[in-house]
Amino acid sequence: MNPTVMQQNQTTALTNRTQRKLEQILHPSYTLCKEDVVWILEFIKKKVAEEDPMMQGLTQPRLLRNFRYFAEISLMLIHKRNGFDQEADRLKMWLREAAYGLQDEK
Repeated sequence: MNPTVMQQNQTTALTNRTQRKLEQILHPSYTLCKEDVVWILEFIKKKVAEEDPMMQGLTQPRLLRNFRYFAEISLMLIHKRNGFDQEADRLKMWLREAAYGLQDEK
């Protein structure tokens, strides 16, 4: 098989796996843990650093909103030592807002 085709297949598989994990974490019935929250923050950071095309189309006010929620989540992690049970709904909403524009459209 052509090496370029193999690399494209690997990239597609990785992208699909990443999208599935993102969808899983953001699903309303999924129970969050600290590792999930850290994973999604790292995912967002990576997409911003790569200047991902999905983010390029977002308006400046939308990008600022994404950043606001990214910062809220980060501060929650810094200040909170326990699980996210009591604030799970709010945290899920913040995660959806911080990751806005990075999910594949269905």
